[in-house]
This record gives sequence, C-alpha cells and structure tokens, in this order.
Amino acid sequence: MTQSIPIRRAARTHGDVMHVVMWSGGITSWATARHVIAQHGTASTVLLFADTNAEDEDLYAWNQAAAEQLGTRVVRVADEQERDPWQVFEDVRWLGNTRVAQCSHVLKQEPCRAWLTAHTDPDATVVYVGIDWSEQHRLPAIVDGWAPWPVDAPLTRPPYQDKHQLLAEARAVGLPTPRLYRLGFAHNNCGGACVRGGQAQWARLLEVFPERYARAEAAEAKMRRLLGKDVSILRDRTGGQTRPLTLAALRHRIEQQPEQLDLFDESGCGCFTATEPREAAA
Repeated sequence: MTQSIPIRRAARTHGDVMHVVMWSGGITSWATARHVIAQHGTASTVLLFADTNAEDEDLYAWNQAAAEQLGTRVVRVADEQERDPWQVFEDVRWLGNTRVAQCSHVLKQEPCRAWLTAHTDPDATVVYVGIDWSEQHRLPAIVDGWAPWPVDAPLTRPPYQDKHQLLAEARAVGLPTPRLYRLGFAHNNCGGACVRGGQAQWARLLEVFPERYARAEAAEAKMRRLLGKDVSILRDRTGGQTRPLTLAALRHRIEQQPEQLDLFDESGCGCFTATEPREAAA
C-alpha cells in the first residue's frame, strides 16, 4: 500500500536550493543521486559521505567512479576522533546490535548534521535519503529525525525498482558492481561487518573475509569482558526463546551444525535513517 508522506520543501526558489544526498556508497545512494541530479543538476548537488573507518577498500573506488559518472563530488565527513564502530562501542560502553547501534548516530548522523549546520541553511536545503518503496513506512521518523532540514526519498515513488535492477542500470552506464554486492552482501557498508546485519551476513563474512570476522569476534569478546554482561551482537531465537548469540558461538555453529543457521536473518543497514534513542547514543 502506498503511503503519502508530507514533506516540507525548502522555501527558496529552484536555483537557490542546495540538494544534499546522504551517500553511503550503496546502490540506492547512487540511484537517489541520479534522480536528484536529473531534476536539479550537478552544481547544487552534494553527495555527503560519512566514513565509518570500517569500510571495504572497494567502496572508496566506487565512490570516485560513481561521482565521476554523476558529474558531481563526494564530500567526506567523519567522527572528529576518526573512530570506527568498535571504538565507539567501547567509549559509550554499549555493544551495538540490530536494535541499538550507536555507531549509526556517532559516525553517520552526527558528522552529517554538523556539516549541514556549518554549510547549509535549512530553509534553502533538501536532504535526500536512499530508502526505497519497501521501506517508506520509515519515512515519518526520518523526516522528524533530520528536522529542521526537509527530507525527500525519491525511490519511495514510482517507478518501483529493486537493487538488482538498479545495479543493472549502473552497469549499463559503465559503473562496476561494488565488491560486497558481488560477494553476496545485501549492503555496501562497514566492510560487510555491520552490527545491524543478521546471522546470514555474518556467516557470509566468515566465509569471504575471515580476518574481518575474527576481528569482530575479538571485539565482541572484549566488550563482554568490559561490561561484565552476557551481551552479543546477534540473537538466537531457536526453540521459541530469545538468547544472546555471540560471534564465537555462531562460528562454532557454522563449523559444526550449519543446519541451525538462520539464513533468513539478514537485517538492513539504516545508518542515515535510524533513530537511535538519544540516551543510548550519549
């Protein structure tokens, strides 16, 4: 069912408005930017990229190639301390997971909001997010979260396309498919080790980037020692009960009992669109 979301437009005329695309390096970022540029041109469009310092090396090459293809520029922002997600978890003393991931707030939302505050006027700026038609139920919270800047999400409107179609369109204009997509990951973020991802994502990471999995497993174990609590990134829901599932336990399960793996548990990245509880991010 299509949901109509009221979006406050920038007050000034077409030529005066800045168009800022929240750029993650994923295919929906590119598709959103393409739509914005087609409507408003390149001169007033900025691709705002918040670097988590945990990205796949190929993402930076994709950013450069995509920006050149679109005819505009990527503006990089980052945490003032250049932390990665694991360092953020230690500092805030909370292990990120699919429900609450402070890395989204600290490494994505805060640097982007600081850049918007320093370089734009909310009455002459539109912020664009790359959610598609399947996620438009999230839009009201996103609009509230980015206030006072008005928000638009072009991919929530027709023509409705999925990521496979968008990737095919990118290839048709000469862009390579980002490595994480080629390896079967659902998102081109955080090197395939997003704490919002589910068991299927982590199983894939263990298979194709075992060194990244080992680092995440060690970081999770360190957080458990630091907090003195039975916490984990993942959850085990077998048997009708929900329990912590550590990355070490998941690895053992993959190695010994792969049939117990929940291959349907693969959450999505929502760093620019997540609305973390402020008390958890503080």
